[in-house]
Order: sequence, then C-alpha cells, then structure tokens
Amino acid sequence: MLRDVTIGQYFPGSSVLHRMDPRAKIVLLLPIIVFIFITKNYFAVALTTLFVFVLMLISGVPVKMYFKSLKMIIFIVLFTSVINLFYGRGEPLVQLGFIKITEAGINNSVFVAIRIITLIIASSMLTFTTSPTELTDALERLFKPLKVFHIQPNEIAMMITIALRFVPTLVEETDKIMNAQKARGADMESGGLIQRVKALVPVLIPLFVSAFRRAYDLAMAMECRCYRGGEGRTKMKVLKMSSLDFFAILIVFLLCIGVISCNVFLPAAVR
Repeated sequence: MLRDVTIGQYFPGSSVLHRMDPRAKIVLLLPIIVFIFITKNYFAVALTTLFVFVLMLISGVPVKMYFKSLKMIIFIVLFTSVINLFYGRGEPLVQLGFIKITEAGINNSVFVAIRIITLIIASSMLTFTTSPTELTDALERLFKPLKVFHIQPNEIAMMITIALRFVPTLVEETDKIMNAQKARGADMESGGLIQRVKALVPVLIPLFVSAFRRAYDLAMAMECRCYRGGEGRTKMKVLKMSSLDFFAILIVFLLCIGVISCNVFLPAAVR
C-alpha cells in the first residue's frame, strides 16, 4: 500500500502540461477545483470530469499512476458516498425504519464520489508535470505580494516544496523499515487495532530519527552552498508566460462559461 503513494512525485516529459508555465498551472488549478465543487447537475459534472480526464490523457503521465493515487483514498470515497446516500429530501425509494434512500440522496452520493476523484486527479496532475524546482520558483513568484506584510515568500515556497518532495522519500523509508522489522520477526498484520498500533512503534521511532537526520543533512547542504534566498538571488531558468499558457487560460475560461451555463439553464440534481 505504501508503494502506491504518488504525492510529490514528478515524471519528466515533454507534454503540453509539462511545457506550461508552472505559475499558470497553479493558478488555473484553483478555478478547476472550484468548478468541480459548484456543479449542480449531471451535465456540469460531466463537463468538468471530461475536461480533467482529457488533461490526464494529454499529460504524458501513465494512467496507472493516477489510479495509484486514487487507491489511497478509495475508502474515503466509499465512506463519504455511503453517508451522503442517506441525506436527501423527497419521497423515499427504499426505507428501512428511520433509514431512507431518496433520489436526492443517490444524486448526492454520486456527485461526492465524482468530485473527490476528479479533485485528486487534478491535484496529482500538478506535481506529476511540475518539477520541484519549477514549483518552488512559481510559488515564490505568486507569494511575492506577501512581502508587503514582511513575510518572506521564498521561505514559504521552499518549505512547501521540500514537504512535497520528501513525501515519497519518507514513504520509501517507511517501507524499508517495515520490511526490516518483519525480517526480524515482527508481526504487523495480525491482531486487533490496538495491537497493530503498538506494532508500528518500532517503525515510527527509526522513521523519526531518519527524518531528522535527512533534515539536518539538507540544512547543512544548503548552508554549504550558501543558500540564502530572498533579494539578489538569480534564477538559472527565468519563468516566462507563452502563448500556450494564454491558450490554457482561454480554455479554462470557456469551461467556466460552460459550467455556469449548465448550472443556470439546466435543472439542478443536488442542492
């Protein structure tokens, strides 16, 4: 299961999404997420879902990697969908005592599942097609107005990027530690919930030690390379918006018009 964690992984490529300016990708991701959650009927949700899946296909990233990212939240999707199944107004289609399933409840359940899945795919697309260096530069540029409030944008951008970058590293380290403990005879799969939690203690302690050691080595490496950030620091690759980015903005704008039109002129399935 740990090997299915794909958060923070980057896949080099030359697809349309790889060639886009990382600032444009971050900014355009926000309205796409908003569109996913404001859909009120099946036409609008089909439009946003189709848009996200087309982006997934042209991203140049293997489709199985997106499905790996979904495997970690499949329980959350199912649990949330089942809970929403019983929250709906109207005439009950199935009723067992105080539990009733209505058409509105079914619509809510379907919409929640689709929204979560498309949200995870759209968010994974950003890290799959954007290198950590590009992501840092983009966040630093986007957070630049925060300097007015005496907040250093380069520090925030670096912290976010390092956190994303070290997720797969820590997952790999956890997998190695668990295999080492199992080789020593540790049983981590049998017993009740409390026993399984106790079995994780021999994993968590060396994991924390390893994480602090990696953090110390990273800080020492940055110090040795005279990393300071902030003013006066030059960039090897200067970010520039291209015609491809403006075309992407136009496409997202058309998506916005399509979603709003579906919500306004077509009957709502959820309220």
